[in-house]
Amino acid sequence: MDWIIDKQRPICPQISEQLCLRIAGGTFAPQQKIPSVREIALAAGVNPNTVQHSLEELERKGVLYSVRGSGWFVGEDITLAKEVF
Repeated sequence: MDWIIDKQRPICPQISEQLCLRIAGGTFAPQQKIPSVREIALAAGVNPNTVQHSLEELERKGVLYSVRGSGWFVGEDITLAKEVF
């Protein structure tokens, strides 16, 4: 998964935006597990805490949900991903 991060802009919104675009574009389907925080951080070249913050924000918006010990999953309503950005 290619990540394009503009270091001149805040990183958290960029991570959220790119995940939402992938969800809206069909890369991730409803109920599908997304890559781990660590995997996204390594691929994007950013701090895992930054990725965690982005995923938590998307969870608050209903785009993602977490399952303790299993990871992060796409929510049932993918139209929410289109509405975020």
